[in-house]
Amino acid sequence: MESQGSATTERSIAAGGFGLASLGMVIYSFTFPATVFALDGFDPYLIGIGRAGIASVLAAIALLAVRARPPRRRDLGGLLLVGAGVVFGFPVLTTLALDRGASSGHAAVVIGLLPAATAVFAVLRAGERPSGGFWLAAAAGAACVTGFTLVQGAGRATPADLLLFGALIAAAVGYTEGGRLARAMPGWRVISWALLLTVPATVPLTAWLYATTGPQWTGRSALGLGYVAVFSAYLGFFAWYAGLARAGIARAGQVQLAQPVLTLVWSALLLAEPVGLATAAGAVGVLVCVALTQRTRVRREGAPALASCDTFAHDGRESVTTP
Repeated sequence: MESQGSATTERSIAAGGFGLASLGMVIYSFTFPATVFALDGFDPYLIGIGRAGIASVLAAIALLAVRARPPRRRDLGGLLLVGAGVVFGFPVLTTLALDRGASSGHAAVVIGLLPAATAVFAVLRAGERPSGGFWLAAAAGAACVTGFTLVQGAGRATPADLLLFGALIAAAVGYTEGGRLARAMPGWRVISWALLLTVPATVPLTAWLYATTGPQWTGRSALGLGYVAVFSAYLGFFAWYAGLARAGIARAGQVQLAQPVLTLVWSALLLAEPVGLATAAGAVGVLVCVALTQRTRVRREGAPALASCDTFAHDGRESVTTP
Protein backbone atom coordinates (compact mmCIF):
# COMPACT_ATOMS: atom_id res chain seq x y z
CA MET A 1 0.00 0.00 0.00
CA GLU A 2 2.83 2.33 0.88
CA SER A 3 4.51 1.72 -2.48
CA GLN A 4 1.22 2.34 -4.28
CA GLY A 5 0.77 5.62 -2.40
CA SER A 6 4.31 6.63 -3.25
CA ALA A 7 3.75 5.82 -6.92
CA THR A 8 0.52 7.82 -6.93
CA THR A 9 2.26 10.80 -5.35
CA GLU A 10 5.08 10.57 -7.88
CA ARG A 11 2.62 10.47 -10.77
CA SER A 12 0.75 13.44 -9.30
CA ILE A 13 3.94 15.48 -9.01
CA ALA A 14 4.97 14.56 -12.57
CA ALA A 15 1.52 15.49 -13.93
CA GLY A 16 1.66 18.83 -12.14
CA GLY A 17 5.14 19.41 -13.49
CA PHE A 18 4.00 18.60 -17.01
CA GLY A 19 1.19 21.15 -16.67
CA LEU A 20 3.55 23.84 -15.37
CA ALA A 21 6.05 23.17 -18.17
CA SER A 22 3.22 23.40 -20.70
CA LEU A 23 2.17 26.78 -19.30
CA GLY A 24 5.72 28.04 -19.61
CA MET A 25 5.89 26.71 -23.17
CA VAL A 26 2.70 28.59 -24.14
CA ILE A 27 4.18 31.81 -22.76
CA TYR A 28 7.39 31.27 -24.74
CA SER A 29 5.48 30.48 -27.93
CA PHE A 30 4.70 34.21 -28.28
CA THR A 31 8.35 35.24 -27.95
CA PHE A 32 9.31 35.30 -31.63
CA PRO A 33 6.24 37.21 -32.85
CA ALA A 34 6.75 39.67 -29.98
CA THR A 35 10.41 40.06 -30.93
CA VAL A 36 9.41 40.85 -34.51
CA PHE A 37 7.10 43.52 -33.12
CA ALA A 38 9.95 44.97 -31.06
CA LEU A 39 12.28 45.04 -34.09
CA ASP A 40 9.98 47.62 -35.66
CA GLY A 41 11.51 50.24 -33.41
CA PHE A 42 14.51 48.86 -31.55
CA ASP A 43 18.03 47.63 -32.29
CA PRO A 44 18.35 43.82 -32.00
CA TYR A 45 21.07 44.08 -29.37
CA LEU A 46 18.94 46.49 -27.36
CA ILE A 47 16.07 44.00 -27.45
CA GLY A 48 18.22 40.98 -26.61
CA ILE A 49 20.02 42.61 -23.68
CA GLY A 50 17.47 45.25 -22.70
CA ARG A 51 14.77 42.71 -21.95
CA ALA A 52 17.01 41.27 -19.23
CA GLY A 53 17.72 44.75 -17.89
CA ILE A 54 13.99 45.38 -17.51
CA ALA A 55 13.31 41.92 -16.08
CA SER A 56 16.05 42.39 -13.48
CA VAL A 57 14.04 45.24 -11.95
CA LEU A 58 11.08 42.88 -11.50
CA ALA A 59 13.40 40.23 -10.06
CA ALA A 60 14.83 42.66 -7.51
CA ILE A 61 11.34 43.73 -6.41
CA ALA A 62 10.21 40.10 -6.01
CA LEU A 63 13.27 39.08 -3.99
CA LEU A 64 13.03 42.14 -1.76
CA ALA A 65 9.33 41.51 -1.17
CA VAL A 66 10.03 38.09 0.39
CA ARG A 67 13.36 39.13 1.96
CA ALA A 68 15.08 36.33 0.13
CA ARG A 69 18.45 35.19 1.40
CA PRO A 70 21.36 35.25 -1.06
CA PRO A 71 21.94 31.99 -2.96
CA ARG A 72 24.38 29.47 -1.58
CA ARG A 73 27.94 29.73 -2.84
CA ARG A 74 27.74 26.27 -4.41
CA ASP A 75 24.77 27.42 -6.54
CA LEU A 76 26.53 30.48 -7.99
CA GLY A 77 28.16 28.55 -10.83
CA GLY A 78 24.83 27.10 -11.94
CA LEU A 79 23.13 30.49 -11.71
CA LEU A 80 25.85 32.04 -13.86
CA LEU A 81 25.30 29.31 -16.46
CA VAL A 82 21.57 30.09 -16.39
CA GLY A 83 22.43 33.75 -16.98
CA ALA A 84 24.82 32.95 -19.81
CA GLY A 85 22.27 30.68 -21.48
CA VAL A 86 18.87 32.34 -21.12
CA VAL A 87 19.71 35.92 -20.12
CA PHE A 88 22.37 36.57 -22.77
CA GLY A 89 22.81 33.72 -25.26
CA PHE A 90 19.32 32.79 -26.36
CA PRO A 91 17.75 36.28 -26.45
CA VAL A 92 20.63 37.96 -28.29
CA LEU A 93 21.18 35.19 -30.85
CA THR A 94 17.50 34.69 -31.70
CA THR A 95 16.90 38.43 -32.02
CA LEU A 96 19.87 38.74 -34.37
CA ALA A 97 18.56 35.82 -36.44
CA LEU A 98 15.13 37.44 -36.77
CA ASP A 99 16.77 40.76 -37.67
CA ARG A 100 18.85 39.04 -40.37
CA GLY A 101 15.99 37.52 -42.29
CA ALA A 102 14.62 34.52 -40.43
CA SER A 103 10.85 34.59 -40.14
CA SER A 104 9.19 34.01 -36.79
CA GLY A 105 7.84 30.65 -37.98
CA HIS A 106 11.16 29.51 -39.41
CA ALA A 107 12.98 30.43 -36.19
CA ALA A 108 10.41 28.50 -34.18
CA VAL A 109 10.99 25.36 -36.22
CA VAL A 110 14.78 25.50 -35.84
CA ILE A 111 14.48 26.08 -32.11
CA GLY A 112 12.18 23.05 -32.08
CA LEU A 113 15.41 21.05 -31.72
CA LEU A 114 15.77 22.51 -28.23
CA PRO A 115 14.07 19.60 -26.36
CA ALA A 116 16.58 17.13 -27.78
CA ALA A 117 19.48 19.38 -26.81
CA THR A 118 18.01 19.86 -23.33
CA ALA A 119 17.73 16.08 -22.89
CA VAL A 120 21.42 15.69 -23.74
CA PHE A 121 22.46 18.28 -21.17
CA ALA A 122 20.08 16.72 -18.62
CA VAL A 123 22.10 13.52 -18.95
CA LEU A 124 25.42 15.35 -18.68
CA ARG A 125 24.54 17.74 -15.84
CA ALA A 126 21.42 16.61 -13.98
CA GLY A 127 21.91 12.87 -13.52
CA GLU A 128 18.91 11.85 -15.63
CA ARG A 129 18.82 8.54 -17.48
CA PRO A 130 16.19 8.46 -20.23
CA SER A 131 15.09 5.09 -21.57
CA GLY A 132 15.84 3.86 -25.07
CA GLY A 133 12.26 4.55 -26.11
CA PHE A 134 12.59 8.12 -24.94
CA TRP A 135 15.67 8.67 -27.09
CA LEU A 136 13.97 7.14 -30.13
CA ALA A 137 10.95 9.42 -29.75
CA ALA A 138 13.13 12.49 -29.13
CA ALA A 139 15.33 11.63 -32.13
CA ALA A 140 12.24 11.26 -34.30
CA GLY A 141 11.04 14.69 -33.18
CA ALA A 142 14.45 16.21 -33.88
CA ALA A 143 14.55 14.56 -37.32
CA CYS A 144 11.08 15.88 -38.09
CA VAL A 145 12.10 19.42 -37.15
CA THR A 146 15.40 19.19 -39.05
CA GLY A 147 13.72 17.88 -42.18
CA PHE A 148 11.18 20.68 -42.06
CA THR A 149 13.94 23.25 -41.67
CA LEU A 150 15.90 21.92 -44.65
CA VAL A 151 12.79 21.88 -46.82
CA GLN A 152 12.06 25.48 -45.92
CA GLY A 153 15.68 26.48 -46.52
CA ALA A 154 15.94 24.75 -49.91
CA GLY A 155 18.29 22.12 -48.53
CA ARG A 156 20.79 24.37 -46.77
CA ALA A 157 21.32 26.20 -43.52
CA THR A 158 21.51 30.00 -43.65
CA PRO A 159 23.58 32.34 -41.40
CA ALA A 160 20.38 32.99 -39.48
CA ASP A 161 20.04 29.23 -38.94
CA LEU A 162 23.54 29.12 -37.46
CA LEU A 163 22.59 31.88 -35.03
CA LEU A 164 19.48 29.92 -34.09
CA PHE A 165 21.52 26.76 -33.59
CA GLY A 166 23.79 28.64 -31.18
CA ALA A 167 20.70 29.97 -29.43
CA LEU A 168 19.23 26.52 -28.85
CA ILE A 169 22.50 25.26 -27.34
CA ALA A 170 22.59 28.29 -25.03
CA ALA A 171 18.97 27.74 -24.01
CA ALA A 172 19.52 24.02 -23.42
CA VAL A 173 22.34 24.83 -20.98
CA GLY A 174 20.22 27.46 -19.22
CA TYR A 175 17.16 25.22 -19.02
CA THR A 176 19.13 22.28 -17.65
CA GLU A 177 20.94 24.30 -15.00
CA GLY A 178 17.73 26.07 -14.02
CA GLY A 179 15.77 22.85 -13.79
CA ARG A 180 18.53 21.26 -11.71
CA LEU A 181 18.67 24.21 -9.29
CA ALA A 182 14.86 24.30 -9.08
CA ARG A 183 14.89 20.90 -7.38
CA ALA A 184 16.06 22.63 -4.19
CA MET A 185 15.25 26.30 -4.85
CA PRO A 186 11.90 27.66 -6.12
CA GLY A 187 12.08 28.20 -9.88
CA TRP A 188 11.16 31.87 -9.66
CA ARG A 189 14.15 32.46 -7.40
CA VAL A 190 16.44 30.68 -9.85
CA ILE A 191 15.65 33.09 -12.67
CA SER A 192 15.51 36.07 -10.29
CA TRP A 193 19.02 35.46 -8.94
CA ALA A 194 20.34 34.68 -12.43
CA LEU A 195 19.02 38.05 -13.63
CA LEU A 196 20.49 39.92 -10.66
CA LEU A 197 23.89 38.29 -11.09
CA THR A 198 24.01 39.65 -14.65
CA VAL A 199 22.93 43.19 -13.69
CA PRO A 200 26.52 44.56 -13.75
CA ALA A 201 26.52 43.78 -17.47
CA THR A 202 22.89 44.08 -18.58
CA VAL A 203 21.97 47.43 -17.03
CA PRO A 204 25.01 49.45 -18.29
CA LEU A 205 24.75 47.82 -21.72
CA THR A 206 21.02 48.55 -21.90
CA ALA A 207 21.61 52.21 -21.02
CA TRP A 208 24.42 52.54 -23.57
CA LEU A 209 22.47 50.83 -26.36
CA TYR A 210 19.41 52.94 -25.66
CA ALA A 211 21.49 56.12 -25.88
CA THR A 212 23.33 55.16 -29.07
CA THR A 213 20.90 53.18 -31.26
CA GLY A 214 18.06 55.69 -31.71
CA PRO A 215 15.06 53.63 -30.54
CA GLN A 216 11.68 54.41 -32.09
CA TRP A 217 8.79 54.00 -29.68
CA THR A 218 5.59 52.83 -31.35
CA GLY A 219 2.64 50.90 -29.96
CA ARG A 220 3.81 47.77 -31.79
CA SER A 221 7.47 48.00 -30.74
CA ALA A 222 6.59 48.84 -27.13
CA LEU A 223 4.18 45.91 -26.92
CA GLY A 224 6.80 43.53 -28.29
CA LEU A 225 9.57 44.71 -25.98
CA GLY A 226 7.24 44.68 -23.00
CA TYR A 227 6.20 41.10 -23.67
CA VAL A 228 9.70 39.68 -24.08
CA ALA A 229 10.92 41.57 -21.00
CA VAL A 230 8.08 40.73 -18.61
CA PHE A 231 6.91 37.31 -19.83
CA SER A 232 9.67 35.71 -21.93
CA ALA A 233 12.57 36.89 -19.76
CA TYR A 234 10.93 36.50 -16.36
CA LEU A 235 7.42 35.27 -15.61
CA GLY A 236 7.57 32.35 -18.04
CA PHE A 237 10.42 30.84 -16.03
CA PHE A 238 8.25 30.67 -12.91
CA ALA A 239 6.21 27.87 -14.46
CA TRP A 240 8.93 26.46 -16.70
CA TYR A 241 11.61 25.76 -14.10
CA ALA A 242 9.05 24.43 -11.62
CA GLY A 243 7.78 22.05 -14.30
CA LEU A 244 11.28 20.83 -15.20
CA ALA A 245 12.07 20.17 -11.53
CA ARG A 246 8.88 18.20 -10.88
CA ALA A 247 8.51 16.12 -14.03
CA GLY A 248 12.19 15.77 -14.89
CA ILE A 249 14.25 17.99 -17.16
CA ALA A 250 14.49 15.62 -20.12
CA ARG A 251 10.85 14.53 -20.07
CA ALA A 252 9.17 17.86 -19.31
CA GLY A 253 11.49 19.60 -21.75
CA GLN A 254 9.92 17.60 -24.57
CA VAL A 255 6.70 19.62 -24.33
CA GLN A 256 8.63 22.32 -26.14
CA LEU A 257 8.38 20.23 -29.29
CA ALA A 258 4.86 21.67 -29.47
CA GLN A 259 6.12 25.24 -29.21
CA PRO A 260 6.94 25.62 -32.93
CA VAL A 261 3.37 24.64 -33.76
CA LEU A 262 1.91 27.34 -31.53
CA THR A 263 4.43 29.92 -32.71
CA LEU A 264 3.49 29.17 -36.31
CA VAL A 265 -0.15 29.79 -35.42
CA TRP A 266 0.63 33.09 -33.68
CA SER A 267 2.92 34.10 -36.58
CA ALA A 268 0.11 33.51 -39.04
CA LEU A 269 -2.43 35.41 -36.94
CA LEU A 270 -0.26 38.28 -35.75
CA LEU A 271 2.32 38.66 -38.55
CA ALA A 272 0.37 37.28 -41.53
CA GLU A 273 3.09 34.69 -42.21
CA PRO A 274 1.91 31.90 -44.54
CA VAL A 275 1.50 28.35 -43.23
CA GLY A 276 1.77 25.74 -45.98
CA LEU A 277 1.24 21.98 -46.28
CA ALA A 278 4.81 21.21 -45.18
CA THR A 279 4.27 23.23 -42.03
CA ALA A 280 1.08 21.35 -41.21
CA ALA A 281 2.79 17.98 -41.79
CA GLY A 282 5.72 18.97 -39.60
CA ALA A 283 3.35 20.12 -36.87
CA VAL A 284 1.55 16.76 -36.81
CA GLY A 285 4.84 14.88 -36.65
CA VAL A 286 6.08 17.02 -33.77
CA LEU A 287 2.91 16.53 -31.75
CA VAL A 288 3.07 12.75 -32.21
CA CYS A 289 6.63 12.73 -30.93
CA VAL A 290 5.61 14.79 -27.88
CA ALA A 291 2.96 12.19 -27.06
CA LEU A 292 5.48 9.35 -27.42
CA THR A 293 8.10 10.96 -25.17
CA GLN A 294 5.50 11.37 -22.43
CA ARG A 295 4.80 7.62 -22.47
CA THR A 296 8.44 6.68 -21.87
CA ARG A 297 10.33 6.57 -18.61
CA VAL A 298 13.12 8.86 -17.46
CA ARG A 299 15.04 7.76 -14.37
CA ARG A 300 16.59 10.46 -12.20
CA GLU A 301 19.56 9.48 -10.04
CA GLY A 302 20.09 11.07 -6.66
CA ALA A 303 17.60 13.90 -7.10
CA PRO A 304 16.95 15.95 -3.98
CA ALA A 305 13.53 17.00 -2.79
CA LEU A 306 11.74 19.44 -5.01
CA ALA A 307 11.21 23.00 -3.93
CA SER A 308 7.80 24.59 -4.03
CA CYS A 309 7.13 28.24 -4.71
CA ASP A 310 7.39 29.18 -1.02
CA THR A 311 10.44 29.27 1.23
CA PHE A 312 10.78 30.59 4.72
CA ALA A 313 13.50 31.23 7.25
CA HIS A 314 13.83 28.79 10.13
CA ASP A 315 16.52 28.65 12.82
CA GLY A 316 18.69 31.03 10.87
CA ARG A 317 18.63 28.95 7.73
CA GLU A 318 16.34 28.85 4.73
CA SER A 319 13.95 25.91 4.78
CA VAL A 320 12.22 24.59 1.69
CA THR A 321 8.72 23.19 1.57
CA THR A 322 8.16 20.21 -0.68
CA PRO A 323 5.09 19.13 -2.65
